[in-house]
Amino acid sequence: MKDQTTKLHVVREKQPLVASAALLAAGLIRSMAIKSHTLKSRRRELELLQRRPETHLSRSQLYREKSAGSAPTIIVGGFVPDATETAEFQRRILRKYGSIYYLNFPRNGFCSEMFAAQLTDLIDHLGKKRQKPFIMGVSFGGGLLIDFLKDAEEALHKQVRGLILVSPVVCSDDLIRTDGDKRGGVRLLEHNLKKILSADPAVPENIDKLMERSRRCFQALFTGGAENRTLSVRHLSIKKKIFEVISGTSALGGFQRVMALRDFTFPGLNAAVFRGPVLTLLAEQEEDMLVPSSPTLKLFRNTGLYTRLFPKCHVKTVRSGNPEDGVPHASLIFHHEPYNNLIESWYDRQLNPYLQMAV
Repeated sequence: MKDQTTKLHVVREKQPLVASAALLAAGLIRSMAIKSHTLKSRRRELELLQRRPETHLSRSQLYREKSAGSAPTIIVGGFVPDATETAEFQRRILRKYGSIYYLNFPRNGFCSEMFAAQLTDLIDHLGKKRQKPFIMGVSFGGGLLIDFLKDAEEALHKQVRGLILVSPVVCSDDLIRTDGDKRGGVRLLEHNLKKILSADPAVPENIDKLMERSRRCFQALFTGGAENRTLSVRHLSIKKKIFEVISGTSALGGFQRVMALRDFTFPGLNAAVFRGPVLTLLAEQEEDMLVPSSPTLKLFRNTGLYTRLFPKCHVKTVRSGNPEDGVPHASLIFHHEPYNNLIESWYDRQLNPYLQMAV
């Protein structure tokens, strides 16, 4: 694989037209496998639209990648990239167990209530097919998923096979330092976030400026992660899609996602959020993104705390094995191998427990 990647790098340097053709081909192959999908029954979504017509701008797009397996996975991404790009390097593994469903956030708005309606409709749809899905939430998507489950009915919980929480951001305090604390976190991201949280939505000019700064921040974060790496055609295809998402998301859409993060309430420790199996994956360099005072880091680093919310939770630290290239927050794209090893092993334990006992 390394030799192939190096060859691709040489091709990009010496034959840019060939590289462009390869990039287009990679995108075409993905589009053939991952297709837009419409549920036959969308009762909750349509009821919400009838009550609040303005939420039509806040509908996520649903995509499906078919597989013969009976244990599907639903992907909920972070702020960027889209869910369809988030798990690019996990698709091969997830397809072994069942179809993959991707919820791509809308470009021109966001509404947690609409997200909850669409996700509930999807879980019900799979239940009618006698399928219980795993749900993978990444970064902001992990917090969104936890917030959703806190309010979901117990009957819906029983329709979910398990959760995978990748670097979950459960509240805005995960990204904003306490007064006087200058350690950890990303200063630029924190500065932008604080400005957006205090912005007046009645002044659209200010929102536009703040979200443009946020676009540059996310571009810089991805570019920084790609530095000193030889990127394959798949990486470049994903990079292209990520930058399209960043530039194509309206100021209002980005602002409303931040408002959803603001409205997350950290769960109380007096009741379980989800009693089924949970795999939480924290990056070895999580504190380069999440601040040292992060409630989420405190939660998942204390077995006595996180088992109150998730009694069947396993927390793993994702390590690269290379001290010069530690795994940062939610690095599923650039450090997919250590993530994939943990994810595949956990899926096998859930679906083939007797085989695991024999091994």
